[in-house]
Amino acid sequence: MSNIDRGKELVEGSSRSPGDQPATLSRYESQKRRDWNTFGQYLRNQRPPVSISQCNSNHVLEFLRYLDQFGKTKVHLQGCIFYGQPEPPAPCTCPLRQAWGSLDALIGRLRAAYEENGGSPETNPFASGAIRVYLREVKECQAKARGIPYKKKKKKVGGSESKGDEDCTSSHHPFS
Repeated sequence: MSNIDRGKELVEGSSRSPGDQPATLSRYESQKRRDWNTFGQYLRNQRPPVSISQCNSNHVLEFLRYLDQFGKTKVHLQGCIFYGQPEPPAPCTCPLRQAWGSLDALIGRLRAAYEENGGSPETNPFASGAIRVYLREVKECQAKARGIPYKKKKKKVGGSESKGDEDCTSSHHPFS
């Protein structure tokens, strides 16, 4: 095999036979591994440390709130004069948070990594209803704070549509 073919194989992520160097991970796989390692480190730093087998949705929610301190998305608070404005004309003191899309993607990668590392789909803390509720609340509150209309999908038969003007200060939400 020529050097060009080997290089092409690395770039395209082709599978390799045993004994060859491992194939380069895709961007997604690399990020998933970094996220998994970061979450594992977060659990080990808890007092007392938490093993992944003891991890539950509360640990995941605490991790998501912890990550907010590293966010880069300005989320206006309800008392801010720029609340609801997509493009505020001046700076303000409202906090920077993790963007909803970043959190949603992170949870998707961690959910996959949990199962790839031996966790059962039935006990996956990243797949719990509490995490889905939290992400939905973050999405709605960030949309309101930025003045972006967000319409909920109507539930089919038997479900009731919840109102869209709830306060962004529920007990699950990081902005309270």
